[in-house]
Amino acid sequence: MNPEEFIKSYEIALGTQDWKAVEPLVSDNVSVTFSNGTIHIGKENVQKAFEKNFHRIKNEKYAVENIKWLVKDKKYAVYLFEFNWTGIIDGKPVSGNGIGTSVLIKEDARWKLLTEHLGRKP
Repeated sequence: MNPEEFIKSYEIALGTQDWKAVEPLVSDNVSVTFSNGTIHIGKENVQKAFEKNFHRIKNEKYAVENIKWLVKDKKYAVYLFEFNWTGIIDGKPVSGNGIGTSVLIKEDARWKLLTEHLGRKP
């Protein structure tokens, strides 16, 4: 898998709304900052945050687009992107979008997410 394939695999894994699909794609040292400003550090904390979102947002669809690579190396890669999501919360349709920055590392011969920072569009 190359970094571009990682992004597609990560997008698909998130779409399952099942941590078991996402877990192999994240580093033990992962950190995620959501667009609401909450920061989650370490795989266990990220798992709790993702599972909370999976439970809260039903039928979520998450898409990444307009990817801009800052660097791709043999052991790490950094990219900027835009994201969009839709879903259902408390029976009502909801959606959101924003911008993000992700850092991937090559760990155990596989690309994994080291950090992801999601923010609102200006």
